[in-house]
Amino acid sequence: MDYKKQQGIIESILFAAGRQVEVKELMAATELGRDELAGIIEIMKNEYANENRGIELIKIDDSYQLCAKKENYEYLYPIFDKRSKPNLSPAALEVISIIAYNPKITRAEIEAIRGVGSDGTIYKLLEYELIQEAGRKDAPGRPTMYETSPKFLKMFGLTSLEELPELPKYKLDENQQIVIDEVIESVENDGDEKSDND
Repeated sequence: MDYKKQQGIIESILFAAGRQVEVKELMAATELGRDELAGIIEIMKNEYANENRGIELIKIDDSYQLCAKKENYEYLYPIFDKRSKPNLSPAALEVISIIAYNPKITRAEIEAIRGVGSDGTIYKLLEYELIQEAGRKDAPGRPTMYETSPKFLKMFGLTSLEELPELPKYKLDENQQIVIDEVIESVENDGDEKSDND
């Protein structure tokens, strides 16, 4: 089977699925090896990026999906404006950030970091499918652990959590509070280093 035929089959699968399709599913359907499949998909991604096309092929963890190009979203809203779009409050952004940087974290651990109750926010993020349960912690009461979902990666344009920006380094004082001066100094030093390198 030639490359163009294989590309057409992969494109049809991704289009018809309308969801993330795992690499193992594509391998089973096309009978291609992982490396051969990855090579074809990379060519497809470049073709979508270089041509004046309305779609793009994105990678999320170990899966792929066809999506409308981000720069065309404003034209899609009049057609799909009835879809519910997550409206993330500052509290929700705070909680989802904590979960993204601390996969398999419990509600109690989230609340210990924030210093306030987070039940409602966690339920809202579960409802939006931006986080998901990640099993039970081996601790008294076996509390539920949470992690971000593939929908979170897609919404924030990430391939994996490894693409999250690095957090600033900080120091705790004798009361276990972050020493703000240390964080500010660290951020300023990072900025100076970048300026020197420019």
